[in-house]
Amino acid sequence: MDVDEVVSGLILELRRGTLILLVLSQMKEPTYGYSLVKTLSDNQIPMDANTLYPLLRRLEGQGLLSSQWDTAQGKPRKYYQITENGMEVLEKTKTYWKRFSEHVDNLLEGTV
Repeated sequence: MDVDEVVSGLILELRRGTLILLVLSQMKEPTYGYSLVKTLSDNQIPMDANTLYPLLRRLEGQGLLSSQWDTAQGKPRKYYQITENGMEVLEKTKTYWKRFSEHVDNLLEGTV
């Protein structure tokens, strides 16, 4: 068994759902993809553009984000923004995350 390979797989699984929560949390104002990649990276959450753009399209398909092209300035950019349904999903997921992570921390620290 390659321990590093196992750890890498576990980290990938942990990141998947967490990234959705983080992306939704950053879309309260119209935001384009590269800006979001930079914000996440600046906060020690690296995300590859090849992961981000399919995620944005999926969230838009689920009705959690809306998008609009801005062609007024030089290079056209597609801006995404969270929808009302997206806000509801974000708030419910945030509430769950806070409780869940508190319980996880308690178990990991042995305080239960």
